[in-house]
Amino acid sequence: MIRGMRGAITVDSNSEEVIVSATEELLKQLIERNNILPEQVASVFISTTEDLNAAFPARALRKFDGWTYVPVMCMRELPVINSLPMCVRVMLHVNTTVKQEEVVHVYLNGAKVLRPDLGNTVAK
Repeated sequence: MIRGMRGAITVDSNSEEVIVSATEELLKQLIERNNILPEQVASVFISTTEDLNAAFPARALRKFDGWTYVPVMCMRELPVINSLPMCVRVMLHVNTTVKQEEVVHVYLNGAKVLRPDLGNTVAK
């Protein structure tokens, strides 16, 4: 079974260092909280809001040992009026036997407002 494992994080500036560092933190927590091994991952989608264009956030994943061959794609979020600005979102497609309700989705910083319905599955 392939499960989607979601996460998001907001940043405070449109700089390469900030975008890559925040994405690295988000990915680290998703990987650790869900015990993900790179060979379990079919692909990773990473999106940013239109106000973040200083870096490809996918560069963060290349800092993790063993993740060299995992396919990653960056894209833009839809520019919906009044949507959360300065946000990086991640979707990992993971082969797992974990039940849907046991997946830990991680929302950090201002992105916590995106999925308050997930309750205890959201990172503190």
